[in-house]
Amino acid sequence: MQLLVLCTTTSLLAQSYQPNWESLDKRETPQWWSDAKFGIFIHWGPYSVPAYAPVDEVEGVYEKYAEHYENRLLHGNKFFAEYHRKTYGDHITYRDFAPMFKAEHFQANKWADLFKRAGAKYVVLTSKHHDGFCLWPSQYSPRWNSMDIGANRDLAGELTQAVKDAGLHMGFYYSLLEWSHPLYKKETIHNWVDTHMIPQMKELVSAYQPEIIFSDGEWDYPSETLKSVEFLAWLYNESPVKEHVVVNDRWGKETRSKHGDYYTTEYDLIHNEKGIGDKATHPWEESRGIGTSYGYNQFETTAHYFSSKQLIDLLIDKVSNGGNLLLNVGPKANGLIPVIMEQRLLDMGEWLAVNGDAIYGTTAWQERPNNKANEPVYYTRKGNDLYVICTRWPEQPIHVPIDGKPQNVSLLGSDATIKTSSKGKALSITPPAVGPAEMPCAHAWVFKLEGILQ
Repeated sequence: MQLLVLCTTTSLLAQSYQPNWESLDKRETPQWWSDAKFGIFIHWGPYSVPAYAPVDEVEGVYEKYAEHYENRLLHGNKFFAEYHRKTYGDHITYRDFAPMFKAEHFQANKWADLFKRAGAKYVVLTSKHHDGFCLWPSQYSPRWNSMDIGANRDLAGELTQAVKDAGLHMGFYYSLLEWSHPLYKKETIHNWVDTHMIPQMKELVSAYQPEIIFSDGEWDYPSETLKSVEFLAWLYNESPVKEHVVVNDRWGKETRSKHGDYYTTEYDLIHNEKGIGDKATHPWEESRGIGTSYGYNQFETTAHYFSSKQLIDLLIDKVSNGGNLLLNVGPKANGLIPVIMEQRLLDMGEWLAVNGDAIYGTTAWQERPNNKANEPVYYTRKGNDLYVICTRWPEQPIHVPIDGKPQNVSLLGSDATIKTSSKGKALSITPPAVGPAEMPCAHAWVFKLEGILQ
């Protein structure tokens, strides 16, 4: 047996991937990512200085993204242009925000501690968004990075160390485009790729060894032009993280929901539904902000934020359908995470401390019934155990469409005795009579059926 394990491990390590999608798509997604289920996204950069996007004035999801401030100004968006003129006048440009991005109150260890207490297992920081500003001292972006201007600190490096010290997995978002870079245009795109984009991504990977690369901004060019397969072959074959790194599906305008270790959605917007959501066959992840924007928007109110209840229900929904949730926080330019975001994360952490067994390391129950609005019951499985997750406390027996008798039934976080009965191919769970003081948690409750699955 030991020889078999050794041979299998050696074979995996010796796997060589060719720079084409047929070869790259054969790589198995590292199990740690599929088991983690819950991660924290962080959008932070010079756009955190104006911290503006319209919230009630527009309907479209993308129109509410504060991190798109520079591009909205470049295209003369009336809301952004008017706000900018009234607040900063006619002589302040987007690049003038970089010296104001000081991060003076940023403490990486406090961020990492918060994310751990929230129950997250991984963290993804925007190393470089579409404005091209780097949160590390990149030699490919001189005078447009957090070490050379503003904070005068290696923000990515500080957070990477703190997150890893906290026992969490660290990753980076990286944009394949830059709105204002002189080489990012059709006639010079090959020069952009060869002299800036690919070398910079390799610099980032080699310096900080991230376990996740969330690429974005892929929609202008096909993956062949961006030389994505060449980079990924290097990443999987030669990089210092080749054995456990995980990448998403945004590597060219044709790649979403087709290539990558996992597929992505945001605010439930899906570019290609194949393999995502209900009955998914490929690892996938939903990302969204706690509010309407990824970057911090000072004009959002409680009306624009998901409640703790909504966020916990969102996590349950995504995980029960086989996905992960990457929940975004938008820190202020001074490095402080808004209190309302902290509160939401801590509430999620309290719930996961009781019910994490039904989330981490689970898979979707493929025989699950379609969820009904009047019966908010979700399912996950782990080995032979089935978890029945109720997002509303059940006042009547829960009917699980399964044939068999569990070895044991429990309410996570409670010592209450749970009664069940079987009739045909249905198992009924009678919720215990518990008072408010005896509730194991708030927001959602989990019944664990041990040994019921084959």
